[in-house]
Amino acid sequence: MPWWSWILIWVALVALSLLLYVFLGFRLFRQFMATLKDLGAAGEKLGQLGPIEQPDASPDRTKPQQGSAVFASPTVMRHDYEASKSSRREERRLKRVQRKADRGQPQALGDLDFT
Repeated sequence: MPWWSWILIWVALVALSLLLYVFLGFRLFRQFMATLKDLGAAGEKLGQLGPIEQPDASPDRTKPQQGSAVFASPTVMRHDYEASKSSRREERRLKRVQRKADRGQPQALGDLDFT
């Protein structure tokens, strides 16, 4: 093989690689422009929503505010935890008693309320 054929092979390989890079660059540019178009459409849609409603200035004081547990005292939080735990336990007991009464099953002594 003559030496100039090697040069032609290398020129063809370089030309093909450059063509591939141009193709990939063009494709990347088109995808980028499509993304910008979608972002513009989303921005226009968000701009048409209008003002966001603000919550009332006077929140309900009987209901604890979200995030108030961080600043509450440990004794208050322990009391709230124990109260909610006992209320959940009582709800489960009442459901169990009702379910057993519906099925005609005998009740456990621990489930019966003697007070």
